[in-house]
Amino acid sequence: MIDIGLVELLTGFLMLVIPVLVFIYYRTGMVKDVFISSARMIAQLFLVALYLDWIFDMNSAWINSLWVFIMVLIGAGTMVYRVRLSWRIFLIPLVLAGLLSIAIIDSFFLGVVIRLEYFFDARYFIPISGMVLGNSINHNIVGLTSYFEGLSQRRELYYFILTNNGSRRKAIRPYIQEALRKGLGPLLANMSVIGLISLPGMMTGQILGGASPVTAIKYQVMIMVAIFAGCTMMLIMSILYSNIFVFDKYGNIINLRTGKQIRNNKR
Repeated sequence: MIDIGLVELLTGFLMLVIPVLVFIYYRTGMVKDVFISSARMIAQLFLVALYLDWIFDMNSAWINSLWVFIMVLIGAGTMVYRVRLSWRIFLIPLVLAGLLSIAIIDSFFLGVVIRLEYFFDARYFIPISGMVLGNSINHNIVGLTSYFEGLSQRRELYYFILTNNGSRRKAIRPYIQEALRKGLGPLLANMSVIGLISLPGMMTGQILGGASPVTAIKYQVMIMVAIFAGCTMMLIMSILYSNIFVFDKYGNIINLRTGKQIRNNKR
């Protein structure tokens, strides 16, 4: 694999001139954000590279598992922040959903499909977990936002179905359906055009690393299946685990930020 030198790396940043000029011309106010985001990206990735060098050398099951747990914790915190939920109420349910979905996907992908001799091999365990988790977070944010906004803004429908059917499971079904459509619809659309419009990052990385295109394609197919299954499991488990705290014992919807009951005068 051809390495990229420091001079060439710095030269590559000249490509940012194009979006910066566009932002300046249209006065978007985003020029500062470009430089801040680029600086953060560089610092974070090089810091991760230093950590991963050490982690890959150690290749310890405990250290690798701890690293994945930290990724799940950060991911859950990101979802709580982006969806604007209560940290006290929703952090633990989202962490549990992330850990369980990653455990299931890794167990099947690494244990059954690839059949690793050492299940916690950092070269496979951390990147696969990271790809599944990273995609799940993005789609979960969209899905959870749809679900919780639906419950908050269209409470009348929930109480109407609950009153007429007496089943909370049926009352929340429309909101879950909408969350799944909005959260996973873009992923399905992306899966349908892979190879026609774009070459995915994992496949491109393996080809650049010297793997044959056929091997790279097989890995890409399996990782996309794993990502889709992981996103689906993490989203539905996030919703179901969160529901423990979303409703009180009478089926009333609580305030997602304060944890207190929301009064519905139209019920």
